[in-house]
Amino acid sequence: MTENNRSKQEQEDVTIYKRIVSRTEELLENGRKNLDDALKKAGDELSSAGTFTRDQAEKISAYVKRDLQHAFESAGKGKDNIKEAVDPKRIAVGAQSFFSKILLNTAETLNEWAKKSEQNLEYKTGEVTSPGALTCKACGEEIHMKKTGRIPPCPKCHSTLYRKSY
Repeated sequence: MTENNRSKQEQEDVTIYKRIVSRTEELLENGRKNLDDALKKAGDELSSAGTFTRDQAEKISAYVKRDLQHAFESAGKGKDNIKEAVDPKRIAVGAQSFFSKILLNTAETLNEWAKKSEQNLEYKTGEVTSPGALTCKACGEEIHMKKTGRIPPCPKCHSTLYRKSY
């Protein structure tokens, strides 16, 4: 998914979130529904109007419910506290923070894999290797092993550490 598509999807999810919160709030204020019923009815009304799909409504309703429950538990039951807790700008920043953590963890993991992979391509003088190119890690000189044999020191700088390529 491109950055533009991701941003567009995020904006759409935030819009849906706002509409569900608004409609749920209306239903709760009128005393006609409990939270679960109000969320379901708000999602049903908006999805049947063609605003978004049923799957989107269920996904975003679950987010709203989670955030409302957290707001009640941590900030009291005041309406202003709830609105502040579920402010879409705040939610968007939270999502960005979450994705940032995922990307950073992924980058660290990939970096570790790259290091391990690089270590597997590291050869030393005296080891036996199959035919292929060896590049000195100290000076960049390349030697070509034409047949299986022991690796010599670098002919240019006498270093003993190489990277193998084929």
